[in-house]
Amino acid sequence: MLRKFGRLFVIKTRFEAFAVIYALSLGAVERGKAYLTEYPGFGGQLLFLAATGAVFIAGAKILDAVRMETEARERAEASAEA
Repeated sequence: MLRKFGRLFVIKTRFEAFAVIYALSLGAVERGKAYLTEYPGFGGQLLFLAATGAVFIAGAKILDAVRMETEARERAEASAEA
C-alpha cells in the first residue's frame, strides 16, 4: 500500500514533467511579484529574475531525468528480451 502511495510522487512522462514545471513557474512568479513589492527597484528585479531563472534550471533537470529513466527502462526491457 505504501509503495502505491509513493508511486504518486514519481514523474513518469513528459506531460507530468511539464505539469510540475508549470506549477513551479507559477510559484516562482508569485514569489517574484512579492519580491518586486517588497524590494522596489533593481534589487527586486534581480530577485524576480533569480526566482524565475531557477525554474529553467530545475525544468531542464526534470526533463533530462525523465528522458534518462525512459531510456534506461527501454534498455532493461531490451536486454531482458535478449
